[in-house]
Amino acid sequence: MADIINLRQARKAHKRRQGEALAAANRAKFGQTKSQRTLHSAEALREGRVVDGAELDND
Repeated sequence: MADIINLRQARKAHKRRQGEALAAANRAKFGQTKSQRTLHSAEALREGRVVDGAELDND
């Protein structure tokens, strides 16, 4: 005989697994720690200053 399952619990478990998979995908896509974000922004600012300092004046 087949096992008796509670469909409500099975639906909830299935939805939970889908949510966990979506969360893992989002962590891989968007996940950066605060220190990584600040490091990247500081590097971008520094690169912008270097580029601005290397511009020639067209007088």
